[in-house]
Order: sequence, then C-alpha cells, then structure tokens
Amino acid sequence: MSVPPLSAIPGPPRSNRSRWNARLIFILIVLLGIAAIEIAREHRPSFLRAGLHLYAYVANTADGTLTVVDLVSLKPVATIPVGPEPSGIRADPKRDEIWGVSTAGGYVWVLDTRSGQIVSRIRVGAAPYALDFSPDDARVYVAASGSDAVVAIDCASRQIVARGRAGRRPWIARATPDGKLIVVTNRGDATVSILDAATLTPRGVARVVADPEQIGIIPDGSKAYISSGSSNRISIVDLRRFETITNLDIGGTTGSFLFSKDGGELYIVSPDAHGLIFVNTWTNEVSDYLMLGAAPAQAVLSPDGASLYVSDAGASHVVPVEIETRQIGPPVTTGQGPGVIELAPIGDMALVVDAGSDDLAAIRTDTNALITLVPVGRNPRDLAIKLF
Repeated sequence: MSVPPLSAIPGPPRSNRSRWNARLIFILIVLLGIAAIEIAREHRPSFLRAGLHLYAYVANTADGTLTVVDLVSLKPVATIPVGPEPSGIRADPKRDEIWGVSTAGGYVWVLDTRSGQIVSRIRVGAAPYALDFSPDDARVYVAASGSDAVVAIDCASRQIVARGRAGRRPWIARATPDGKLIVVTNRGDATVSILDAATLTPRGVARVVADPEQIGIIPDGSKAYISSGSSNRISIVDLRRFETITNLDIGGTTGSFLFSKDGGELYIVSPDAHGLIFVNTWTNEVSDYLMLGAAPAQAVLSPDGASLYVSDAGASHVVPVEIETRQIGPPVTTGQGPGVIELAPIGDMALVVDAGSDDLAAIRTDTNALITLVPVGRNPRDLAIKLF
C-alpha cells in the first residue's frame, strides 16, 4: 500500500483556518485587555462613575496653601492659597466644602470644592489649631489657644453663633457623640473644660495630666481620654460627673487615639514606646502592646474595624496591623516623615502625608503596596478627602 506524499494530504478548508486565526486574535485581545485592567488597578483606584470626583486636599504649612490631588489620575491639579499655617482641615460631611484653620492668621477658612474658591474667612481668635463638626454637621467648634476662647460657627450661614471661655491656652474642642457637650483641653492650666454645646456655657472642669492635648471620646459618650504633650500618662475623665477617674501610665507619649468599633478598646500610637498600646476601656488598664518601629505617629482604622494602618515617621513606612490576631504585616515604604494617614472612601487606598519629602503617598490596602508618591507643597501637615 503506497502512502501519499504530505503535499497531497488535504489541509483544513481555508475558511476554517481563517475562523481559527480570528479566534486566536480575539483571545489574545481579551487577555491583553485583562492584563491592562489589572495593571491599571495596581496603579490607580477604582474608576468613578461619570460626574463624581475624588480629591485629596493637603495643607502645606510652610507656604500657606492647599494642594488638590485628583485621586483617579493621582496627580496634583491645583494649588490654592488659604492663609498662613493652614491646619486642622476637615471635609464637611454634608456640603461640598473643606474647612480648616489658619493658625497664624487666627481664622477659619471654607473652600468650595466645586469652584475651588475660598468662600469664607471667619475670625475666631489667635492661634486656632483644629476644628470639629457637631454630630449633626450643623456647627463647627474651634478653640483659639491665644485668645482663651471657644467659638461655635453655624455651617450654613458661616456665622459665629456662640462664644465661650475655657481654661488657659485651650488646645482642641471636641463634641460628644450625642452633641450635647464640648470637651476642651487647656494646656496652660492642665485642665479639661466641659461646655454646653448649644451655649458654650461652662458645665464642669476636671484636672488632668500636664500639657493636655488630644481628646478621644468613647462612642457611648461616657468618658474622655486625654493625652499629654509632655508625659507618658493619659487622663480618663468621667463626662457624666465631670471628674477625672484616673491618670494612667502608658509607657510613652501619645501620637494618636483610635477606638475599636464597639468602643471596648482604645488604640494609642506612641512614638516614644515605638509601638501600639491597647487600653481596655472597661477596666481602664493597659491590656496589650505591639512593637512597631522607630517612631509610629498616626493611625487609621479600616471601615470594618479589622485593621489598623500606622505611619512611622522615623522609619518612613506604613505598618498594617490585624487587630484580632495582633499580627503585623510587611511595612510599606513611603516618602520621608510620614504622618497623617487617611483612607479613601472608595478605591482600596490609604493616603499618607510625608512632611519630610513634601509628598503624598498613595498605598493600595488590598495588596499593601505603594502606588506612587504625589508631589505637594512645602511641609505638608494635614489631609482631608472629599468625594463629590
């Protein structure tokens, strides 16, 4: 039996070969598209629907400006003068506005995010450092350290509607979760003033640790935790009896305060203790400690309360921490001197202000990887994020 030569064996019809080649090309296009999407996801946040904007606003204390960063393109899109030493910036929860203070100018400024214009400057007194919104977002409360004054501003009219006095050199004013009281730390006389939120009239005074600064109010509003700017202790103040319960030694100074979702634990970031201190809010005792690095400074809690992201100013990185297991993840390198850290409302992204290298670090939280460093102004110190 003779075997025909290969050239004599008929191949598949030309039309079948053309269909097969078309399928191969289609499959390659699909695979390339999937790869491009995955690469894009690694380098930018989730896409926004048409008409929505996601911006970060970075306060640059050395040049008196805000840098506006588009968080989709991850590029600076505007620089807005707001006044000397901007600080304490917050996104208005209800309005398309960013509020902040000019510490050297002695006023509160309001930025309209849609127009990019400063629409109001409100004189509050010398040396304001921070502001706080009421729980219903109707008022802003500001302590003016250089004027020994506390003011309440109506957010709609942008007018001062109440004035009060606290102790000497009031540092920060915070509203309680029910909106009925304002708690003020007074650095000049080591006290905490408790004021009526509606009228700013005094309700009580409690003596606390030296140089009191930050205020953490437990979610049920029953207690306030007060940090010291010069000692390793915190004060715990009963907000129903207006008295100090105890002064607790935590083994280091306080960088920032955060509560667990249920309020059962207080997380204290301590640069001096080089780690994270856990306080049981039921017993008011230190319950745990994690060594994190050189000088951990600030932290943010994930929306589900499962993870903390802690910036380390001394080591120039961010450390992820799993709360339940107390497990520390691999550090994510940022720019120099990372401080304030916030989570974007969409996009699985954490943003960190790098004061030493004048940039904003963007980190993907699902992979714990640095996306990019965005240049901002000189000596950036604070950050707010707005979706509108």
